[in-house]
Amino acid sequence: MSTLEIKGLWASVGEKEILKGIDLTVRSGEVHAVMGPNGAGKSTLSGVVMGMPGYDVTAGSVTLDGEDMLSMPTWQRAVAGLHLIMQYPTEVPGVMLDDVLVEALKSRERSSDGLEQLLRDEADRIGFDNQLLQRPLNVDLSGGEKKRNETLQLAVLAPKIAILDELDSGLDIDALRACARRVEAMSNESVGDSEPLGVLAITHYSRLLHELKPDFVHILAQGHIVKSGGPELAVQLETDGYATFAGTAEASAESSSALDDLFSI
Repeated sequence: MSTLEIKGLWASVGEKEILKGIDLTVRSGEVHAVMGPNGAGKSTLSGVVMGMPGYDVTAGSVTLDGEDMLSMPTWQRAVAGLHLIMQYPTEVPGVMLDDVLVEALKSRERSSDGLEQLLRDEADRIGFDNQLLQRPLNVDLSGGEKKRNETLQLAVLAPKIAILDELDSGLDIDALRACARRVEAMSNESVGDSEPLGVLAITHYSRLLHELKPDFVHILAQGHIVKSGGPELAVQLETDGYATFAGTAEASAESSSALDDLFSI
């Protein structure tokens, strides 16, 4: 079983501390939803774990199966088994999708034999037009097509842990259902020697979780996880909103003010 373990993670952007002691453990076959209002630190969490530039880790650790992810560049984290679906996928003119995946598989010491058929099969499974497989990566695709394309790449690469940074952003109902159901299936399937996918799904809204069934829901506010629970927590959020947990976040922030000073830059 693969395990992503985040312990006591503090991170800043410039002089502003964003993450203030995050603890999360995601294992193979588990779906963890991280929900929270704008500015809570959700995208910062995904960026820090994946090694995107612009973030400074001031304390804590991130390990995957015991390996220190924070010491690795982004590409090595990907090879080790982490995968990020970005909120705003990047367009890469002149670079074809299949070429990207051939190189990605090669870096993982996996064969690309049969890749063309696999791409068509995965595209059909999520309703991604086969003609778009011949486009440069994400170029001239709609928002929904880009997210389907990202989901297709996830399925082909079959990482250990996937981080979904607002997969549902910009998707219509059909695209959301197709992408979420594919990720849900991966979290329940073992393919070859690989274990089921572990998922860390970052989202504002519970609509994603109607199709991607969470085992755990965590509420992130003001850089802290202020509440964790099961799927019922997402239902509560639909009714009560994030304001219900504001007092918890404020209390947590006050209790850690000394650490804020200690780790400020």
